[in-house]
Amino acid sequence: MNYWLVKSGPHEYTWDEFVEHGTDYWDGVRNYQARNNMKLMQKGDTVLFYRSVKKPAVVGIAEVAREHYQDPTTDDQRWVAIDLKVVRPLASEVPLKSIKADDRLQNIALIRQSRLSVMPLQKEEFDIILSLSE
Repeated sequence: MNYWLVKSGPHEYTWDEFVEHGTDYWDGVRNYQARNNMKLMQKGDTVLFYRSVKKPAVVGIAEVAREHYQDPTTDDQRWVAIDLKVVRPLASEVPLKSIKADDRLQNIALIRQSRLSVMPLQKEEFDIILSLSE
């Protein structure tokens, strides 16, 4: 199993909208590195849902429900989508400032490549973020 973090802006797609849908497709990614990460995602992989911009924080856990396929929002064959399903919200949100303050998380892409919208996490990094929510 692999671990990932996906970012969504507050005016794009909220955690509450995602919970309402239960399972939904993750589309509109137009960054090659993020797209390549999506192509590596496998059904059953665990995903942290990160709310960016306003009150940036990790807010919930999702799971890859369907591996990459043609992004339905474009005819351009270069871009893909995946399906995610809600697993659960975190016990408490993990703000970006808490992630930045933790020395063990200084090498994650969320800090090193802040504009990347789909990024891998190591199991240890995933576990640390979860522990910060408790």
